[in-house]
Amino acid sequence: MEKLDPERDGATPNIVEQNVEELKRLFPEIVTEGKVNFDALREVLGDHMDEREERYSFTWNGKSRARRLAQTPSTGTLRPCPEESVNWDTTQNLFIEGENLEVLKLLQKSYHRKTKLIYIDPPLQHRQRLHLPRRLPRQHRELPEDHRAG
Repeated sequence: MEKLDPERDGATPNIVEQNVEELKRLFPEIVTEGKVNFDALREVLGDHMDEREERYSFTWNGKSRARRLAQTPSTGTLRPCPEESVNWDTTQNLFIEGENLEVLKLLQKSYHRKTKLIYIDPPLQHRQRLHLPRRLPRQHRELPEDHRAG
């Protein structure tokens, strides 16, 4: 197995730091003592701020924590397993096992704008058993004529 290069294989980018640097570059007037002054940012954005209390959004309990976790750098490394792979030298597909968020952060740097599809198998609770019916109930097996493919 080849040795890791800390420059090439190091931590994923610090997204928060990159976002702050981009804001500073775009709006230098919002920086006070090296930090973003959000009141100044609101003034700069003017009418483009949405300060309504009611609006449509996709939200859930823990969303802000999830955002913070997504923005933390990852120090993991993806390692290939050619001996467990099929047609390793010619395939254009990768099968990756790991914790979803960590893997996505690692893929972000190397595969940005190069990936056509990522399928994430949803995690199941370890203590729960998945109970699926062996056969569909009768009402689902016998579809009306106008609902059948054909």
